[in-house]
Formats: sequence, structure tokens, C-alpha cells
Amino acid sequence: MSVESVFPQLEALLPHVQKPIQYVGGELNSTVKEWEACDVRWSLMYPDAYEVGLPNQGVMILYEVLNEREGVLAERTYSVWPDLEELMREHKVPQFTVDSHRPVSAFDFLGVSFSTELGYTNLLTTLDLAGIPLDAVDRTEDHPVVVAGGHAAFNPEPIADFIDCAVIGDGEQAVLDMTGIIRAWKAEGRPGGRDELLFRLARTGSVYVPKFYDVEYLADGRISRVVPNRSGVPWRVSKHTVMDLDEWPYPKQPLVPLAETVHERMSVEIFRGCTRGCRFCQAGMITRPVRERSITGIGEMVDKGLKSTGFEEVGLLSLSSADHTEIGDIAKGLADRYEEDKIGLSLPSTRVDAFNIDLANELTRNGRRSGLTFAPEGGSERIRKVINKMVSEEDLIRTVSTAYGNGWRQVKLYFMCGLPTETDDDVLQIADMATKVIAKGREVSGKNDIRCTVSIGGFVPKPHTPFQWAPQLSAEETDARLEKLREKIRGDKKYGRSIGFRYHDGKPGIVEGLLSRGDRRVGAVIRAVYEDGGRFDGWREHFSYDRWMECAERTLPDFGLDVDWYTTRERTYEEVLPWDHLDSGLDKDWLWEDWQDSLDETEVDDCRWTPCFDCGVCPQMQTEIQVGPTGRKLLPLSVK
Repeated sequence: MSVESVFPQLEALLPHVQKPIQYVGGELNSTVKEWEACDVRWSLMYPDAYEVGLPNQGVMILYEVLNEREGVLAERTYSVWPDLEELMREHKVPQFTVDSHRPVSAFDFLGVSFSTELGYTNLLTTLDLAGIPLDAVDRTEDHPVVVAGGHAAFNPEPIADFIDCAVIGDGEQAVLDMTGIIRAWKAEGRPGGRDELLFRLARTGSVYVPKFYDVEYLADGRISRVVPNRSGVPWRVSKHTVMDLDEWPYPKQPLVPLAETVHERMSVEIFRGCTRGCRFCQAGMITRPVRERSITGIGEMVDKGLKSTGFEEVGLLSLSSADHTEIGDIAKGLADRYEEDKIGLSLPSTRVDAFNIDLANELTRNGRRSGLTFAPEGGSERIRKVINKMVSEEDLIRTVSTAYGNGWRQVKLYFMCGLPTETDDDVLQIADMATKVIAKGREVSGKNDIRCTVSIGGFVPKPHTPFQWAPQLSAEETDARLEKLREKIRGDKKYGRSIGFRYHDGKPGIVEGLLSRGDRRVGAVIRAVYEDGGRFDGWREHFSYDRWMECAERTLPDFGLDVDWYTTRERTYEEVLPWDHLDSGLDKDWLWEDWQDSLDETEVDDCRWTPCFDCGVCPQMQTEIQVGPTGRKLLPLSVK
């Protein structure tokens, strides 16, 4: 049966909200399929505003993968701003997709991609606006199956009450497998109702359904064990890994936004995974092993993407893009091919030890020469050994010297505050590093208009990393440490005015820490914050630390716990962690050994170029590191 668009009701509300264009749909390369012609229907969500959600590569890839399949329909939905939320409630307009403005509640799946835990309250807003019960146990077979994905799904326990299932790892094949399961269940007449459908998903071993697992606790609040409560459900759920990226050249036709978004470019993921071994980096740990897209595959994706979008910039994305074994040839080949069209190239922040001036010149040949961003992460040599960020001060000075000497005028350095074993002195050395950068820049360029911006974020321990056991620095201690750093930079009469200083205070990090290492009991805090009006917690103007703390103080004592128990407390080897039954491929003993190595300030090499360190991923996941060089060149396609 047909599902009606809610656009007639929505349209009357749009003149009364900010940025109404974000709710209209109809973007270039968007897809609208006939409802009746499809038997499986997905609503895909990035739980943030349109301007943040539309460029998200994960959602864009799954949107195309699903819509390419016959009989399958995928549409997108994003979080609505509070002004529209209020009007939607008043006029009883449900959460809708932007593609055809169909109610989200009419779809088979609601797939939500969480790159950060601060989107959890937005999930609850969406469920409520859609008319979907917040608690999964209250849903019937007429409600969508709510699926969590993305990096935060590697510990979905804080939202276990609100989701039906979670998929960890790569989503391309996973969504197709789930599509086949629900298609068969529907064709058989929906036997066993919603429970049977979830069981069929769970027994695959790669879809986590929280309702089929019981969590038992010790008297002191720690977890005793997580155990399946139904026969046929696996004890551990494994992540998905796509091995051949060239088989998945998505997005082929990237979406072109109608409204301004955070990234105005066409992006290509040039490889997936990272084995640098930075101990703080969840993304690097959970996406192992390294899998490179071939140089010819990248060239074809860029060519098709530019033709279908009209963008004037190409982002070459990965966790450490300059580490692609053929990055020099890729950058030169693309710069050659699109020289006449003035297509610019960009990389995310560049590792100091992967940067060279030839690469930088290729990246800026057809575009503007903007600032360079490097991420030393730690201010002192000692703390960089702790976090396994093997960048010496000499490396950094040499690199920025090369940049300044070749015409760059601005460098941005990114650091973290609150790293394990960190002292005030480790952080104050950030100021010393910045002044040396400015001094060297003035020396090699012969000019005084050199700038260095220091940007600092608070460290948050993450699941599936060696720091998952580490205590988190309190908000007060973080703020005090950053204030000392600011005073030192401002007090430098010679260089202080050339150093920009941007930082996040410690409060959002504490909330993120509560959510990132939380268990099911934290769900009560999330619900209380949502009911108290919490929305868009990733936005400074909407985030309320006081609200989170007040809601935690109301709910956590029922379990004999508090925020510090989840954040500033150090874990022991014996403790069962909330995500131990979710298998990222990393051996827990290896993670613990790496945690001990960090306390001893012992560095570990990149296993792409050294013997295996037995992290567990390759044998356990039946995968392998895939790197070049392939010997192929980018230019079988003609130069434009």
C-alpha cells in the first residue's frame, strides 16, 4: 500500500523556521523510487543537522548501495532543528525523509550512523517525532527495526534500550545481508513477529541484538558477565570487514547539497584502516587492517564524481591519507589531469613524518594555498611516546621549516590535553613548540607575518583501544591545565601575538567519556537529558554540561554509581568491560600489553613495514593488510 508524503503539512511550517531549504530535498543525484515497487525500505539517518549530515560518507555510500538494488528503497533523514521540532509537535507532523517526505515510521529499517556519542539525544528526538516507542521492548512488527552503526556502535550499550540492533564495522555488505533477511521474513508472512526477525538477524553472528543478552553485575557495580539469553545467539558478535575497496566504488554519484554544508567538495576514500598504532585513536584500532583502494580505482571515482557533481575540490579521505603507498603518484596524476579545470585537492590533517613539499605542491597546484594542519597530539617527547605518536620535535620543526620556506604562511597544530600520565609540564611544552615553529618560520621566510594556530581538544578514552582502561582527567583539572598554557602563550612578548590558541573546555569531554565507556545503566541518563530538553549536544550553543550532570545525579545513584565511576576511574585487567562481547578483532590481551607499554613509554612500530605484533585482527577476521605499490599509473584516462 502507498505511503503519503507529509510535505503539504510540512510546507506550511517552513516559512517560520531557520534554513528551510535543508528540509526540501531534491538534491542533485538524490534518488526517489516508487514505494510500491520495493519490498524492503530503509530510512538512513545521520543524527545531526543537514549541514553536518549530508556530506557524511558512510550514509552517502549506503544510500547508493541500497538504491542500486532492485526492489530496495533508501531515503535519508536528518535531525530537525528545535524551531521545526516545536512546530512539528504542535501540528502533528511526523519525522520525515528529505527525499520524498515519507514518514520514517513507515520504513522497514531506521539505520542511524553514529560517528560520535553526542548524537544520542538526537536519536531519541527522532524516534519520538516519528511515533516510534523510545524503548525497543515496546515496539511491534509494524515499527521499523532501529539499527545503530558507525564508530560509536562499537559500544552501543548506553543506547541498548533504544535500539533494536547494532552493526559494527563496514556497512556495505551488512545492509545487503540484512535486506535479504527481512525480505525472506516478509515473504513468508512475518512468522514469529518482530522477535523472530531480530533472532534471524542475531544468529548471523554479525548483528548485535541487545535484547538477547543479559548483563549481570557485581556488588561493587562492575559487570560480572554478559550472557546470551536465547539458544542460537552467539556469545560474541563480530565486526564486518570489506576487503576489496575497488569492488565498492561508492559514492559513484555524490549528493550535491542545496544548503551550505560543512564540506563543499567531492570526497573519495583512498584507503580504510590504519596501523600506525596511536593508542588514543579508536578509529585507527577498529578499522584494521589497512586496505588501499587502487590508484586506478581512485582515478575512476574522481572522474565520475566530478562529472556528476560539478564540485571544484576533491578530498582524498582516510585516517592518514599521506600514508597511501602511491599518494605521490595519485596527487600528481590528479593535478595533471585537472590542471586546466583548476580542480583543487585536499587531504585531512597530514602526519608530520608523511609530509613532503612535492606532495604539498601537487595538492595546491590547482587550488588555493591554504594553511597546513599537523597533529603532534602531545606537547612533549615523553607524552608522544606514551601515546605512540612517533613524531620528534626535530621532525616537526624540519617539516614546518620546509613549508614556510616554500611560501606557506600559516600552520595549524592539533594537540590533546588530559592524556594518560600527562603533567602540567607536558602541556606547557606545547607553547615552547609553537614559539620554535614561529621562530623557524620567520628565519627561513625572512618575514614576520608567520602564524601558528594551536588547537587543543580534551582526551576521551575510547573502547577497543589500549587506553580503554585509563582514567580520564576531570573537567576542572583540564581547564586549569589549559589556563596555564594560555597564560604562557599570552605572556610571550616576542611570539605570543603570532600564536592563535583555540581549545575546548573539559566539560564536553566528560559527557563524551560517560557515553563512550558507559553501559546499559547510562541509558537512564540519556533519557533524562532528552526529557529535560537536551538536543544537539555536539553544538556548543546547545550543549549543557549542567543538564547532563544534574540528570546523572538523579539517575545513577539508583545503581550506586556516579559520573566519576565511568570517567575518572581507572579500570583493571580483570574487569569485564561493557563491550567485551563485541569483537573488533583486537585481542584484549594485546590491548592490555600495549597499555602497559604506554605506561613504560615504549613505542611500537607500524606493522605494515615490520613483523606482525599479533594484535589479532588479521588471523581472527581472516583478513590481511593490503598495500601497494601496484606499479600502475593514474593516467590511462586522458588528461583534461
